[in-house]
Amino acid sequence: MEDNTAKTTFEQEEKMVNDAFQHLVDTYLASRHRKKVEIITKAFNFAKQAHKGVRRLSGEPYIMHPIAVAQIVCEEIGLGSTSICAALLHDVVEDTDYTVEDISNIFGPKIAQIVDGLTKISGGIFGDKASAQAESFKKLLLTMSDDIRVILIKISDRLHNMRTLGSQPPNKQYKIAGETLYIYAPLANRLGLNKIKEELEDLSFRYEHPEEYQQIIDKLAQTREHRETLFEDFTRPIREELDRMGITYTIKARIKTPYSIWCKMQNKHIEFEEVYDILAVRIIFEPQKAEDEISECFRIYVCASRIYKPHPERLRDWLTHPKANGYQALHVTLMSRTGQWIEVQIRSTRMDEMAEQGFAAHWKYKEGSKTTADSEDELEKWLHTIKEILDDPQPNALDFLDAIKLNLYASEIFVVTPKGEFKTMPADCTALDFAFSIHTFLGSHCIGAKVNHKLVPLSYKLHSGDQVEILTSKTQRVQKEWINFANTAKAKNKIQAILRREERELQKQGEEWLTDFFEKADIEPNSMNIDKLCDFHHIKYREELYQAIGCQTVVLGEEDLNVLRDKPATKTGSSWTHFIPFLKKKTTTASKDNGKEEAPKPEAIDRKKPVILNEESLPKYIIADCCHPIPGDDVLGYLDSDGHVYIHKRQCPVAAKLKTSDGNHILAATWDVHKTLYFPATIKISGIDNVGVLHGITGILSGQLNINIRKLAITTQDGIFDGEIQLGVHDVDDVRTICNKLKNMQGVEEVTRID
Repeated sequence: MEDNTAKTTFEQEEKMVNDAFQHLVDTYLASRHRKKVEIITKAFNFAKQAHKGVRRLSGEPYIMHPIAVAQIVCEEIGLGSTSICAALLHDVVEDTDYTVEDISNIFGPKIAQIVDGLTKISGGIFGDKASAQAESFKKLLLTMSDDIRVILIKISDRLHNMRTLGSQPPNKQYKIAGETLYIYAPLANRLGLNKIKEELEDLSFRYEHPEEYQQIIDKLAQTREHRETLFEDFTRPIREELDRMGITYTIKARIKTPYSIWCKMQNKHIEFEEVYDILAVRIIFEPQKAEDEISECFRIYVCASRIYKPHPERLRDWLTHPKANGYQALHVTLMSRTGQWIEVQIRSTRMDEMAEQGFAAHWKYKEGSKTTADSEDELEKWLHTIKEILDDPQPNALDFLDAIKLNLYASEIFVVTPKGEFKTMPADCTALDFAFSIHTFLGSHCIGAKVNHKLVPLSYKLHSGDQVEILTSKTQRVQKEWINFANTAKAKNKIQAILRREERELQKQGEEWLTDFFEKADIEPNSMNIDKLCDFHHIKYREELYQAIGCQTVVLGEEDLNVLRDKPATKTGSSWTHFIPFLKKKTTTASKDNGKEEAPKPEAIDRKKPVILNEESLPKYIIADCCHPIPGDDVLGYLDSDGHVYIHKRQCPVAAKLKTSDGNHILAATWDVHKTLYFPATIKISGIDNVGVLHGITGILSGQLNINIRKLAITTQDGIFDGEIQLGVHDVDDVRTICNKLKNMQGVEEVTRID
């Protein structure tokens, strides 16, 4: 009986695998690629044999994963047989005894090269150490410049892992979801894979904040009928006019994703009902001639703006200047007859395909398309910038990932050189960023800039259309404060690299002076004596001592000799060095967070089980100062190297970095408190400054709600008041009740909780 059951299961799984592969082949045959089914079938059979008997956590045969990745590569990105074969084989070298040489001998050098690139970047990004992850991410980006298909397959691999994330334990879910949101979604965005980027964001949001995700999904379902009616009524006159003009087109409703709705709610502190741009309209047309597609876009714009009044400040022209990821479209916001602003996106079928498949779609439009060539140039420029950053990466993994993230997320503006050349720059860039984007020498010697022929400081933020001339001086040197108003990854990286080089020179100078000092005093220059001086000057590391001596913030003298000869010192060391940031003696994280010498530590941690935060266990954990989570917040734990567990909000920026850089130390955590403990929360309130506002606020908090006010600060200016109130609350429900009560006060405009 058992044999028959096993046989039936085996046959079912075989059918499932073969059906999945047949679907892949059918999708490939329906594409415009040359039909190389034989090599794809060969790769499938090879991978199937190599992974035989291995299962995923979900219980299905492992080969289903490579097939699914290949399906994404083929159907959703539009790549050909080489990439499909590499996707089918992407785990073979890592998980089996086969080598890259074996792959090369059987499938050729090109497929082997891509598989090798994928093997090099897998595993490491899930490593135990942050530095290993940064190194792994560095490899991932370096391989992009050799063959962009490596990163496209890696993104497909991550997308399938996110689609099947439910089989992972919660702590792994937070780690992988956080990593996806921090690295892979912006990477997909930068490569123009808009659809994949949105799905990666939504899946990450679904696992990190399941309740909020479900609430938004439910509300979208409840309002669907209203949106459909609005869409039909809004587009009907546009359709009639486009039909009259003889344009071949389709009009689609584009609904804002749950993640982007949630982000808007968080950033603007509003409810779902106050998000007014959930619906957008997309007009996709087939131009009669390829060279007419831009003029056709404007024809449609003129047609639509005759029907509805356009918003004067919301015309976005990415036709003549495509985004750095190749995106082209014309966006206009029109006032509907129901009094609601609706964004309309106008693009050709080619532009639409490029928007969905990004640079992967370029192979279809290689010949005779100037815009495609320009977009490919933009990709090369971006890859070159990434390479420059990688030439001198940050020693700290989080800094390195942050530097890359700056480049990935940035939206673009266009800046003009004195000669009239257009340069694409990230939004919020400064004159200093622009100088470094042109040349490192120009950046490191710049003293200011002329923007539209007016003199401005290096910190001046540029706007689209600005004409910028950089002013330099040979005597200018890079300043430490420059790092505060450099906003691009390239500029920050170059400034830090130059500062580090200068620090090394100062260290070398300081070490030489210290050696001379020891020789003249006839004292042995051993490590014990150097450590004595470090302790005396309250400096933790020898390199810091060398640097302090080199820049003369520490001047060696009689007191140092007394310390070295074990004579009582007449002073307690150069206490003024405490006020120099890089010489300041570091306190332990525990003492910093708790104000105590010894921070609490839980006895034993089972990383596979969620940390339960209740009245009894809470004293063993540290509530993070960066985000001040309270019961009801979605939280996670972070186990540091000393055994302390920090509790963060899941959307806390610090937690986001930890999920990416040190994900194996992330713990799932849940609240189980019962309104017996009080937690600190800060409320921000603003509104019209009427007589008795303060009395009304305190009356609601103390009188009606019986809330303990810990601190209250109100400022007024020009008839507007702003205030911050620190309260003791039980949980998020308390905060919600307080905010709703205060919002109902006359004159109060906005009430939000802040970290």
